Amino acid sequence: MVFSSNVFLFAFLPAVLLCYYLSPRRARNTVLLGFSLLFYGWGEPRYLAVMLLVIALNYVFALRIAARRDDRHRARTLLTLAIGLNLAVLFYFKYFGFFMRSLRAALPLLPDFVPEVALPIGISFYIFQSMSYTLDVYRGTVEPQRRLVDFATYVALFPQLIAGPIVRYRDIARQLGERRDELGRIASGVALFVVGLGKKVLLANRMGALWQALIPEQAAAAAWVDMAAYTLQIYFDFSGYSDMACGLGRMFGFEFLKNFDYPYTALSVTEFWRRWHISLSSWFREYVYIPLGGNRRGLPRQLLNLLIVWTLTGLWHGASWNFVLWGLYYALLLTAEKLFLLRAAEKLPRLLRRLALLLAVSLGWMLFYFEDVSELF
Repeated sequence: MVFSSNVFLFAFLPAVLLCYYLSPRRARNTVLLGFSLLFYGWGEPRYLAVMLLVIALNYVFALRIAARRDDRHRARTLLTLAIGLNLAVLFYFKYFGFFMRSLRAALPLLPDFVPEVALPIGISFYIFQSMSYTLDVYRGTVEPQRRLVDFATYVALFPQLIAGPIVRYRDIARQLGERRDELGRIASGVALFVVGLGKKVLLANRMGALWQALIPEQAAAAAWVDMAAYTLQIYFDFSGYSDMACGLGRMFGFEFLKNFDYPYTALSVTEFWRRWHISLSSWFREYVYIPLGGNRRGLPRQLLNLLIVWTLTGLWHGASWNFVLWGLYYALLLTAEKLFLLRAAEKLPRLLRRLALLLAVSLGWMLFYFEDVSELF
């Protein structure tokens, strides 16, 4: 089920809003959880078990970690086990087939057998959310949620379950227990949802149709127009879903952090990634880049940390070598900016810097889309 479908707009959403606001306050998280599980299981209910497993795993481990905070070694062992199990689930469903195919290509003598493992929708989002909660409990920045229903509601909340934003527990911990009915908030949520729906249906879908129509064309002019169409499609599609998610959250009393902030107006790649998919960039910065040392251990270590983060960012987007290349592409651009490009670019007019950024990002989207490099060229 997608937000722009008739089933969601004219059946699911009215039903959940009606049941939610007719329910007593103490039962509203239960109502949201029930509808969120229905939403997720609508297409393939068998993958509900995977999400419920991740919820149970992080709920139990967070409680155990909090109880062992005085014993740092024991708490760290529990955290390592929890993170390892989360990543094992993610690896099996998202990367196992990719790993086996790559191994088979490198070692042709291996048996030609690659098991087909279907990818549960949204698994990267809800596993990253769950891991951030467990990590924050370990750090002591949040207290563990003792009500299983409330924690499961946080992980499974349908507005942000499929396409984000990645919501950290500490940002909505209070809202899980205390939400007020405010007509103005609900109205602003409806308005934001409509804006996002317009981005998706009126703009992204039209740009997508143009993109698909021009892919077979070989003329250079068609290629440039096509690249621009895909650059616009992916922005309006993704930011549209994020707006719809934030709007739906407001309808139920939640305030999610902004996920897009006019990224195509950036003057540099560094600024672009402060404006594009902000929740993902923030997640990698806080839970990977900074723990690796960030920029505190000298320039060579900082550049290595960038390389690690952007390789992982590429893989997060998909299990294919083109996503790895896409991540390395941005690692290269960001490294160049830190070494010399930002200083050199400051001497150029702002318009030229924006055009250069748009060109770099648009070329990056071609790496992002085409799994076959020969098709890309």
